[in-house]
Amino acid sequence: MSKIRTRFAPSPTGYMHIGNLRTALFEYLIAKHEDGDFILRIEDTDQQRQVEGAEEIIYKTLKDCGLNWDEGPDIGGEHGPYIQSQRLGMYKGYAEELIKLGGAHYCFCSEEELQKQREEQGDSFKFDDPCKHLTPEEVQAKLDAGEPYVIRQTIGKINETTFDDEVYGHIEVDVNTLDEQVLIKSDGFPTYNFANIIDDHQMQITHVVRGNEYLSSTPKYNLIYDAYGWDRPTYVHVPPVMKDEHHKLSKRNGDASFQDLVAKGYLPEAIINYIALLGWSPETDQEIYSLEELIQVFNIHRISKRPAIFDLDKLTWMNGEYLKHMDFDRYYSLIEPKLKETINRDVDLKQIAQLVQSRANTLNEIPEMIDFFEALPDYDLEMYKHKRQKSKKETALVALKEAYRVLQDCPWTSEEEIHDLLMALPEMLEMKNGQVLWPIRTALTGKQSTPGGAIEVAYILGKEESLSRIQVGITRLEKDLESA
Repeated sequence: MSKIRTRFAPSPTGYMHIGNLRTALFEYLIAKHEDGDFILRIEDTDQQRQVEGAEEIIYKTLKDCGLNWDEGPDIGGEHGPYIQSQRLGMYKGYAEELIKLGGAHYCFCSEEELQKQREEQGDSFKFDDPCKHLTPEEVQAKLDAGEPYVIRQTIGKINETTFDDEVYGHIEVDVNTLDEQVLIKSDGFPTYNFANIIDDHQMQITHVVRGNEYLSSTPKYNLIYDAYGWDRPTYVHVPPVMKDEHHKLSKRNGDASFQDLVAKGYLPEAIINYIALLGWSPETDQEIYSLEELIQVFNIHRISKRPAIFDLDKLTWMNGEYLKHMDFDRYYSLIEPKLKETINRDVDLKQIAQLVQSRANTLNEIPEMIDFFEALPDYDLEMYKHKRQKSKKETALVALKEAYRVLQDCPWTSEEEIHDLLMALPEMLEMKNGQVLWPIRTALTGKQSTPGGAIEVAYILGKEESLSRIQVGITRLEKDLESA
């Protein structure tokens, strides 16, 4: 068997759509599972849709995800150039050869003639090109006269064509339903469909992976392969990634791109892990995979025919798993900028990072989780009431006063010292643990939930700041109860 070669051939039109990235991932995994080659090709012939800087976004996204290519525009290879606009000179020659082989013809029809057929046929429009019946002499005369033309595919007199797809199986198509597509436009530029075939053949691509919307076009591609006498590639058509049961993911609808997700605090490796499971299932219940593990277990035949629905909650959970199990030094280097942007107070940021690591599911959750370390927010005194902790404002005031008293003499040299002092209070006050610790944490943080309890927070805040915040709580509660 020849070496497997797949290609990712995006257009430089801006952001990296999640569906596009999943296609790139599947192509990468199919190649690498068999020690094959993964090629990057930039398809930029549609100049009007190009976005400045989009090519760099493609490179950066793939590199950030670990999808390193074996051949491509930046590193070269034996089958370059790998940017379609740099290959323009050859496509017309291939089209002219296809004409000689009977797989294409010159079309001199005007737009008015096409429009007339559209109006006559309505929704079932399929252009019946009279030019394919011109004699060679008539064609040459029109060419000599400088008449504008396109080159169209010629579909011969066969009833049906078939092909096999790795996902959808054996497919039979009525040839009468196929339109004779334009291969070379009037400006001499190739259409996407034609350039794609030529590039794939020249680059010896063995497996073509793309969205299932191309299933209907594949028979026309195959007729061109057959006309040239070339081997057809192996087809892997994948179902779309959906927002819900009825809508595809779309940037126009505000759905997240890869760049958006990273900006929202998701890790590239978690995104890759999650999208691998969109439309593909492993043989076990395992859900967390490194890229190396995915390479080992990936099997084309476990790609589903059904559309995959993008579940942000599931991605968020998975991202949290990656953060929780990350080496602490790497985790700290990742979140240190967010810690420093949020906290200017002289506290141990690594201790805060340790508190946060097991609790934050995305990087962007962190600032809101820790901002109380910088300054005590203006909180509602109703927070001192907690039914499950059996805390009321009256008991909270008692707890805060006793906490202030015992903490005044604490050396504050270890978390254990604070723990021992505060954990002795419930028995002494004949209260439940929650009746003491809940008010203290509320006074220290002003938040309903925090990454760490009263003891951990107090130790990090330090003695002076902790006593100051507890005193604020005492003063506010006394004033509130007096006015009640």
